[in-house]
Amino acid sequence: MSERFEQAARRDGLVLDAGQRAVAARLTELGEALERGGRRRWFGRAAAEPVRGVYLWGSVGRGKSWLSDTLFATVRIEEKRRLHFHEFFRQFHAAYARHKDESRAGELAVAELIGDCRFLYFDEFHVHDAGDAMLMGRVVGTLLERGTTLLATSNYPPSGLLPNPVFHPLFEPTIALLERSLDVVGLTDGPDYRAAGASSQARTGFAGGRYLWHADGAEETEGSPTPPLPQERRAVPVAHGTVEALAVRDDLVWFDFTELCDRPNSTIDYLALTDAHRRWVVSGLPRLTEAGRDAAQRFANLVDVLCDRDVELTLIGRTSLADALTGEGLPTDIDRTASRLSLLAQEPAPAADPAR
Repeated sequence: MSERFEQAARRDGLVLDAGQRAVAARLTELGEALERGGRRRWFGRAAAEPVRGVYLWGSVGRGKSWLSDTLFATVRIEEKRRLHFHEFFRQFHAAYARHKDESRAGELAVAELIGDCRFLYFDEFHVHDAGDAMLMGRVVGTLLERGTTLLATSNYPPSGLLPNPVFHPLFEPTIALLERSLDVVGLTDGPDYRAAGASSQARTGFAGGRYLWHADGAEETEGSPTPPLPQERRAVPVAHGTVEALAVRDDLVWFDFTELCDRPNSTIDYLALTDAHRRWVVSGLPRLTEAGRDAAQRFANLVDVLCDRDVELTLIGRTSLADALTGEGLPTDIDRTASRLSLLAQEPAPAADPAR
């Protein structure tokens, strides 16, 4: 299987570094074990031998998702599934609601979602919310009890999940379970290849988007989308109510940052919007330090959703992108947000006026 990684790298014009090759070797072992599908006797019946999974963590842009996507695409088993962390929670909450009146609602929801899946790949595994953490702990336990092999990618080691010191002790049993049940593999030192290769990325989907700005805060930049007219405003449905769009034009939807991120919209709401709209404009991005912690976290979640769903984004800000994403008190995941937004083509800032 290691040759599959080499072939994929050649196809994508990549040269794997030493750390990535070491990860590819471990993922090769995982894939080969899954393909062998070992057998054991359980209460007189033959059952699949669970294969020990991998928790792959490291800094942004190191190729964790690329390596894991390559394994997922090439492993020759049918009972496999890939889920982004946010999408999993959307599907789990919907399934849980269908079983909420039953005593084993959580287990039944997991069973409904994964069926006979033997190999489950969680991309972008992260936990910052205490409620999500408790729920995720029960889900992980149920999956492992079912003998499901897990592959998870994350920017954090297990011990770094739910970093808030007030709530972290509540998640320690799940951290111990992850460390006990999965091989924890780090891919840390090295460049952010996503940011370094942004200029050579194929300009489609999310990477086909742009970041536009003017130093004076004006939102009319050369090449910008036609500004929305007042009569184009429209309430669009989300999972829990509606949000007001500045314009809806076929598959394009235009939002103001304040409407999208200052209000208590959830990642489930953002996912629902990507189902209906494949091109987005978000204008009025401020310096996130001025937006407030909750709004900044919602923005980070929004970027995660749009990038994973490969939605084309035109982002219009009031300052340079680097300036907008710099400062104290920003979300823990701001490095990932910055790395992903580096894929957007950026309009150069106009030169400063020496007369000012």
